[in-house]
Amino acid sequence: MFFRSLFTALLMALPLQAAEKPRAIVIFYTDDLGYNDTSTYGCDKVPCPNLDKLAEEGVLFTDAHSTTSVCTPSRYSLLTGEYAWRRDDTRILPGDAKLILPTKDERQTLPSLMQQAGYRTAVIGKWHLGLGRGEQATDWNRHISPGPNEVGFDHSFILAATGDRVPCVYLENGHVVGLDPNDPIEVSYEKPFEGEPLGSTHPQLLKPWARSNGPQHNCAVIDGIPRIGYMKGGKAALWTDQDMADRITDEAISFIRESAGMNKPIFLYFATNDIHVPRDPHHRFKGKSRMGIRGDVTVQMDDCLGRLRTALTENGYEDCLFIFSSDNGPVINDGYFDGSIRDCKGHNPVAPMGTGAWRNGKLDGGKYGIMEGSTRVPFIVSWPGHTPQGSTSAALRTCYRLAGQPQRPARPLGQRLHRRSLHYRAKYRQIARRAQRAIQILPPQRQAALIRPQHRPPRRAQHSSRTPAAGARAGCPAPLRRQATVMHPAKTSFRHRNHEIRAPKKAECANFVSIAKKGR
Repeated sequence: MFFRSLFTALLMALPLQAAEKPRAIVIFYTDDLGYNDTSTYGCDKVPCPNLDKLAEEGVLFTDAHSTTSVCTPSRYSLLTGEYAWRRDDTRILPGDAKLILPTKDERQTLPSLMQQAGYRTAVIGKWHLGLGRGEQATDWNRHISPGPNEVGFDHSFILAATGDRVPCVYLENGHVVGLDPNDPIEVSYEKPFEGEPLGSTHPQLLKPWARSNGPQHNCAVIDGIPRIGYMKGGKAALWTDQDMADRITDEAISFIRESAGMNKPIFLYFATNDIHVPRDPHHRFKGKSRMGIRGDVTVQMDDCLGRLRTALTENGYEDCLFIFSSDNGPVINDGYFDGSIRDCKGHNPVAPMGTGAWRNGKLDGGKYGIMEGSTRVPFIVSWPGHTPQGSTSAALRTCYRLAGQPQRPARPLGQRLHRRSLHYRAKYRQIARRAQRAIQILPPQRQAALIRPQHRPPRRAQHSSRTPAAGARAGCPAPLRRQATVMHPAKTSFRHRNHEIRAPKKAECANFVSIAKKGR
């Protein structure tokens, strides 16, 4: 098993060994890509030759997990080395949210440490971690700070949030790209602007596949697609969705070439919008998969990967630690009637059938959820001369060996390791899985022991001192009880409205397994 916050700790330790550090470190971070969404992990309907080649040259991990099942907190963990649920503001952010990451003056971050090690750093692509601070609304017509540059990136070219949220513009080093000062941008997540078209009132403006399946994705219409939130102005700066993958890849290649001219080692955090909604692939990728529009944007993502690796080689960065992963588990339909449900019929994005995974030969869960498939992600690491070529691993220790580190890494960001995270959770993962199988055959009253009432939102995982049956007496709904029986084994708790669902402790795991063996 592997948690990406642990890999962040590994990266933070890596530059300390000057003789061994790579000339380039690239994190290629996809969005909503499932474990079984590419040919590399078993889906023959979506060919990804560039990802296949990366796996052939490095280590393919089969038990890697994001720290959460949604984007903002997962990205927060990646760039800080800290579990997002230690803070109260690491939810899925709106497009006009304030920065939640610490700046490099406040605390060490992954990019700031890379700067200290001599790397030229850049973030290109999806950001979704907030911009600016203070009580005033963000002014998109001026320089916005603090942002990625203050966090530790020398260069940034980003989407402020996601492809389906306003503002639909790129920002380069704190400035909106291509903004006409005579057409200022206004953004609101509360009420629409008078006279501006909305998905709910102007359906004739929408692309054929872009009809929203709910009120959330039915606001401002940009490039024929209804978004979340309202926007006015900035017409010259608006992006074109079909060109987004090419645009951010071109920017990354420019950064690589500039850095090579400066003879500088680089750290590149490249975050794609693919395969997040809205899925609008460039015309040259349409029909390239056998899984409709969702498969086509996956092929498009693979093309970006190939172009980046080619640019690295051509510019003298063959000695590159290349890391490929996704921010969380997969989702098929996520806001638009884009045909994904029809085209993905019979496809399980979490795991291929017949792999021996629990629950009838497949994993369960997905984005937003708490089951194992919600956080299980593709994860491939390649570093020529250091990673064994064409190998597959589920072992945590392999990651540490990439940097010649002992099995127990340095404490991330100087923080004390919580006893229910990182190594503690890895140690009991297998027994938790066995317990899950046992829990499913327990009578309802014993299953209810996993649910306890929660009287206040805890900053960290805390448990009530009330009796195990208190959750059932408090009227906890049966569907919630069923969720608890298959919750992600690595999590210690999950807050849901007024109740806290928690994973069984070590002693309880052994007890459940014992009960199952006795046939109770």
